[in-house]
Amino acid sequence: MSTQLENPQLTKYGLALHTTTRELGLAMSHFAGETRSQVWDLDRELSSHLHQYLLEFIKPQTWADLAFIAVARGPGGFTGTRIGVVTARTLGQQLGIPVFTISTLAAVAWSQIPPCPPYEGQEKQGDQAIAVQMPAQRGQVFAAIYQPTTDASGLNVLLPDTVLTPEAWQEKLANWKTSYQLIDAKSELAATVTSILQLAYLEWQRGQRPNWSEALPFYGQHPVQM
Repeated sequence: MSTQLENPQLTKYGLALHTTTRELGLAMSHFAGETRSQVWDLDRELSSHLHQYLLEFIKPQTWADLAFIAVARGPGGFTGTRIGVVTARTLGQQLGIPVFTISTLAAVAWSQIPPCPPYEGQEKQGDQAIAVQMPAQRGQVFAAIYQPTTDASGLNVLLPDTVLTPEAWQEKLANWKTSYQLIDAKSELAATVTSILQLAYLEWQRGQRPNWSEALPFYGQHPVQM
């Protein structure tokens, strides 16, 4: 009985949200072959239309069919990131289900690994680091370095998400001791919502059940110049 309740493959779905850009990305799966995702360019209408898009997207499932929520925690736009995390926290609290926050940069890194959905019994493997950079405000860059594990358990964090000047980032890369692939994350980031969902599911499989109150955004920068 307890095994069935803990395994979302049997009856439950995971739902992922990506709102850190001007686009809305949604993905949903029960991790047994059925996965669906969609991206909308909502620009400034994101906050006013998010709830309606969610209601339409989850059909024919209902809120009661969800085992967990996953959300892109940033970095990204301040307003969009906040909206996504607040929505995920609210759903997690009301439904009594875990809320996973996944780095925008980690999702980009995971999307670069050759497709092998972990919930189909395949593995994502690789020993080369993946460095991800994304434009930030005031001429700076968001940056992180990850490495895929060899056992399909996710990503090892070699350099946590941070904000740097371009010069400092280039210096860090120049002094990096191992080979790496550099990814410039500039557009269509909402499409990595499927990676948000996959990474959250890998954490779910490892037994993690984060409470909604633990879901916090990563802004990296203060939205207003101080």
